[in-house]
Amino acid sequence: MSWTKKHLLDIESLAAEEIVTVLDTARGFKAVGQRAIKKVPALRGKTVVNLFVEPSTRTRISFELAEQRLSADVINFSAEASSFKKGETLKDTALNLQALNADFIVIRHSASGAPHFLSRVLGAHVINAGDGAHEHPTQALLDAFTIRERKGTIEGLNVTILGDILYSRVARSNIWALTKLGARLTLCGPSTLVPKVFEQMGCRVTHDVNDAISAADIIHLLRIQHERQRKAMFPSIGEYAQLFGLNKARLAQTKPGALIMHPGPINRGVEIDSQIADGERSVILEQVTNGLAVRMAVLFLLNGGKGPLEGMTND
Repeated sequence: MSWTKKHLLDIESLAAEEIVTVLDTARGFKAVGQRAIKKVPALRGKTVVNLFVEPSTRTRISFELAEQRLSADVINFSAEASSFKKGETLKDTALNLQALNADFIVIRHSASGAPHFLSRVLGAHVINAGDGAHEHPTQALLDAFTIRERKGTIEGLNVTILGDILYSRVARSNIWALTKLGARLTLCGPSTLVPKVFEQMGCRVTHDVNDAISAADIIHLLRIQHERQRKAMFPSIGEYAQLFGLNKARLAQTKPGALIMHPGPINRGVEIDSQIADGERSVILEQVTNGLAVRMAVLFLLNGGKGPLEGMTND
């Protein structure tokens, strides 16, 4: 299937075939990352602006490296050192960047819908790098890539997402991506953070962690999104760790081949024990590696899946 979308704003609007196209394309770019010379000229002459209005480390660095690997000209925009501090609107900032002939704008913003808004006022390609508690599409794509690489397929797998579902854009994007690809999803966490309304997205909801993880092929852990919560959603971090944290005793109840995932940053000793995060069942660092390939694939496809690719398949 050829890619026809101009922007990557969410997973909800993608067809399963479009998700698979990204995953298949990313496989080729992962191979590029294993070569001695890791650069390809696919975006030579193109300008990418990383417009991160909300703090980020992993996602911003991953996008920046992906853009450099594709030979794009990269501009990193920091809200702390910009006219945002002087009251300039998001629209005016973006229009000024477009006036400088930016071809792509990668945006992270605390307001849900900010990337969709930019896509309506700009001619540039817009990529959502996380908007509020709404979606984080490239994280879901890299998670799906990691699962498919490790398990061979996603269809029919039992996937449990454990933690703060209500405020998690990663959870929403993963729910859309994995259900479209045929996985069976279970959501688990405190009742205040995993309301029954998520059943409308085709998920099973439980507040019993042992029930949630016993049959899981994938256990995807999420941190508590304190910065988005308007009030305390549970009594204490200690109680959360005791009731919902993945510790050695709970891991012993899981299937031997179950994989442990986490989008980062990890709160060790809260949602996951350090020993498990660093253990052989964890694919957390693989997710980081795969994120680079997936983001290269997204940029490449939005550019029309074309560009000078000489040397891409040569060692």
